[in-house]
Amino acid sequence: MKIVLTDAQTVIDDLVNADPLRTLGEVTEHGLLAYEEVAGQIADADVVVCNKTLMDAHTLRFAKKLRYIGLFATGYNNIDIDYCRANGIAVCNAGSYSTNAVAQHTFALILEAFNRTSQYNQYVHDGLWKRSPTFSPFVYPLNELAGKTLGIVGLGAIGTAVAKIANAFQMNVIGCNRSPKTVEGVETVSFEELLRRSDIVSVHCPLNAESRDLFNKTTFARMKQGALFVNTARGGVVVEQDLFDALESGHLGMAAVDTIRVEPMEQDNLLMNAKNCIMTPHIAWAPVETRERLMGIVVDNIKNFFNGTPTNLVT
Repeated sequence: MKIVLTDAQTVIDDLVNADPLRTLGEVTEHGLLAYEEVAGQIADADVVVCNKTLMDAHTLRFAKKLRYIGLFATGYNNIDIDYCRANGIAVCNAGSYSTNAVAQHTFALILEAFNRTSQYNQYVHDGLWKRSPTFSPFVYPLNELAGKTLGIVGLGAIGTAVAKIANAFQMNVIGCNRSPKTVEGVETVSFEELLRRSDIVSVHCPLNAESRDLFNKTTFARMKQGALFVNTARGGVVVEQDLFDALESGHLGMAAVDTIRVEPMEQDNLLMNAKNCIMTPHIAWAPVETRERLMGIVVDNIKNFFNGTPTNLVT
């Protein structure tokens, strides 16, 4: 079996490798194929494994042996599902591998906003504590999480995990979900009420027609004055100009985002110059243990498909 990885460097590094896949067949790793390179490189593949590589009629046109596409991801919007279905190509994704990692990173961002650890660390390393007249210089304001209201948009596995952490911090947790859902420790409210009541709004919904541009000028205006906006979901749920404006005006106190609309970041992304905006480069999902777990799911999906018991089958 010939297995081709089209964007291996999005998952694999010196700590996480593709050796588990090599137990299944001949593996060819490509770090990051350009769109026009894909078709030629997968022409004789039985299996393609990718993360964000676009698999459409153009890139798949020569792949006459291809039986299976495995995703290093939960989302599959980069796959032309109709084309795959029409051409007998199975597609399997990898669900629930990053729940704890993303929940952890969400709170890393929240804690950074409330405890200012990177700013105080810089203050110390700049030698300013040495010159402080007091042992505890109040340079940046700090706030407690206990008693604050966290609004969670999307109560799937990640949103539920975030709620559990918030409960441990003795926060008031409210949430909304596209379909009715009951989560322990979470008061279910409407989206409008969530915006109005939350000191922190954290986004954990998938990107789809309903959620695209969900956070825009109108949405931000309905949030509390000085609220924190956190996005570890998808950049497409946010209108970046409107987020920039809400921060610049001071209506939002701070934003903390791990995803943006175009990744890697474009040179002229306006959020780079926004006030009070913490940014990380789409790494919430990427701890070593998480990527190892992801590799295991991908391998098991392939084994199960060829054994006649497919798992995580999209089509």
